[in-house]
Amino acid sequence: MSDGRRIFGVETEFGTLVADPSLGSPESAVEMIKDYLFFDLRLGAIDLHARDDVFEPAASGGVLLNGARLYIDAVGSHLEYATAECTQLKDLVANDRAGQRQIVRAIKELELEDMVSVYNNSVDHFGGHTFGCHENYLVRDDGDLLGSRLQLLYPFLVTRQIFAGVGRVGGHILYVDERGPNYEDVRQNPIDYIWVSHIYHVAADDGVKFQLSQRADHILKTVASRVRFNRALINPKWETMYSHSGMTRLHMLFGEANQNEFAYALKVGTTALVLRLLEDDVIPPTLCLANPLQALRDVSRDPEFKWTVQLAGGETIGAADLQRQYLKIAQRYRASDEQTDWVLNEWETILDDLERDPLNCADRVDWVAKFDVVKQFMESEGLEWDDDALHSVDLEYHNIDPSQSLFHALQEMGKTRRVVDDLDIVTAMTDPPRDTRAFGRSKLVDLVLKRKSRSPYAFDWNGVAVDRNRFVSLDDPFDPYEQVLDQWGNEV
Repeated sequence: MSDGRRIFGVETEFGTLVADPSLGSPESAVEMIKDYLFFDLRLGAIDLHARDDVFEPAASGGVLLNGARLYIDAVGSHLEYATAECTQLKDLVANDRAGQRQIVRAIKELELEDMVSVYNNSVDHFGGHTFGCHENYLVRDDGDLLGSRLQLLYPFLVTRQIFAGVGRVGGHILYVDERGPNYEDVRQNPIDYIWVSHIYHVAADDGVKFQLSQRADHILKTVASRVRFNRALINPKWETMYSHSGMTRLHMLFGEANQNEFAYALKVGTTALVLRLLEDDVIPPTLCLANPLQALRDVSRDPEFKWTVQLAGGETIGAADLQRQYLKIAQRYRASDEQTDWVLNEWETILDDLERDPLNCADRVDWVAKFDVVKQFMESEGLEWDDDALHSVDLEYHNIDPSQSLFHALQEMGKTRRVVDDLDIVTAMTDPPRDTRAFGRSKLVDLVLKRKSRSPYAFDWNGVAVDRNRFVSLDDPFDPYEQVLDQWGNEV
C-alpha cells in the first residue's frame, strides 16, 4: 500500500478585460501587471532566461517569494499562476488565492481598477476560447498507471464535476472546418498554430441553458500530448519538474477554476485519494465507463440533475453512486491523517446532500451558487435563458477582485464554506508552504532579490543556478531545504 504522501499544485490561466481602449490591449495590461509585481514590488525573481523560446521567452514571468510562479503564456498572452508545491490542502488554497490577491494588488496600485478586470473563469462565451485550470499530482512512475490503468481514473474524473464544476450559462458545439486557418490567421497569430495538427471551430449551442462544467464541451480526447486544439482529460508529462525517487507528474487538463474554497480543496483532496487507489491497484475494472467523453458531457448538460452514465458492462449508474464506489474503496485510508479523514467525511456528506437536493449546496459548490445568482438576476430583470446579459453575470462570478466579484459578495455575506481565512491568504502572498522544496526555493529568491551584485541566475522547480558557478539542487519535492542558505552563504 502506498504511504499516501502527495505533492500537488494547480496552474490557473486568467482572462483579462480592458474597458478603456486608451489603455491598450489586454496583452498590454497583463504586461503592466507582471512588470509591476516583479520590478516595482519585487515580489519575485524575473526569469533572465527563456524557459521556452516560443511560449515563455525571457522576462515573461518568474518565481515568487511564496514559491509559486507567475508568468505570461504566449499562447493567448494571458496571465498564468502556478502554485507552489503543496502537501496540505489549506496551503494549496491559500497559495492559490494569494496569487489572485497579488494580481489585484497590482491593478489597484497601478490605478487600473476601473479599466482592467481579471477573471479565473474557464470559458469565453463569445470567442469560444477556453482557459485552463490544470492540476498536477506526484504519482508513482509506473508505466501501467499512466497507461492502461488510467481508464480507471476517468469515471471518477468525469463525474466529480457534480461537486467540482463551476457552472456555465449555455454551451458550445465544436466543428471542423476542413479549410483550416488562412495565411493571415497564421501570420498574425503564429504561436497559436505552432505544432497544431487539428483545428476546430466553436459555435454557440442554443439548446443548452445551463450546465455544470465550463470545459466539458471542449474536451475531445481522454489522453493527448499536443493539446492546443486537441484538449484532453490527461496530458502526460514525462519530465523532471515533479519527478523524484520513482515518482513523476500527472498533469490533469480537465478541471476548472473554483472560486469556492471548499470545492477547490475537496476536488484536489478526493483526486489525490483516487490516485492513491490507482497506485495500489484496487479499483475494480467494473467501474470503467462505456464512453468517458460522452459521460462527461451527459453529466454536465443534464437539466434534471439525474447525472446517469453508462458503464462499460452496459448497465447505468448515477454519478453520485459511482462516486460512492470510489469513496467506499478509499475508506481503507481512514485514520491515515487528519486531512484524509476530512476529505473522506466531506466527500460522503456532499454526495448525500447533492442526491437529496443539489440546489441546497450553494455554500460548497460553485455551479449551484452560480445557478442561484443567475436565476435571481433573471427574475429581477425579467430575462430568459437566451439573453446575452446572463453571460456577463456568469463572468462576474469569476472576477478575482473581492470588491467586484459576485462570488466574493456571497462570501462576504457568509454564504460560502471556507477552508482558509484572509490572514492565511495575506501570509501566503510572501510565505511559501514550509514542508516542501518551495520553502528552500523561496529563500533563494529572497537571496537573489537582496544581493548587491547583478550576477545571472536561473530558477526551475527542481533546482536554482544562484550564479554562473553555483547550482542548488532541489530534487526532493518533500524536502523544505531549510539549510539551503548555509550551503552557499547568506551574501547580499
